[in-house]
Amino acid sequence: MKIYIASPFFNETELENVEKVEKILIDRGFEVFSPRLNEVRGDEVGSPAWSKETFMNDRRFIDWADAVVMLYYGGYSDSGTAWECGYAFGTNTPVVVVHFGEDSNLMVHEGCHSNITLDELSAYDFDKMPYKPYSGKMF
Repeated sequence: MKIYIASPFFNETELENVEKVEKILIDRGFEVFSPRLNEVRGDEVGSPAWSKETFMNDRRFIDWADAVVMLYYGGYSDSGTAWECGYAFGTNTPVVVVHFGEDSNLMVHEGCHSNITLDELSAYDFDKMPYKPYSGKMF
């Protein structure tokens, strides 16, 4: 099973959480692509060439993946992470959302296959991909 991790990693909390998710999935034996671990190097960050290469690389690995795991912080949503999950949904790649926030936007929880917590990720059955609807506060 090949898994793409869609997550922001712009502050200490996001970095800690994506590192935990990477470790859980790698320790479970999955092939994992995490943009954090595969940042494009060579061109100046923010340059048009770097931007294009980063976008194409991430899109290529979403296409490669059997599933996308999204780290989601509720009302706050990184636009890149949201785009990755929307693209995955549009290409019929199942999205499993790991919720860290107190609420959810309907476009996220309705557009994903399953809604779980970090604790549930260790035992989630990616072979059977059980559906789990969102049950928290929605906006």
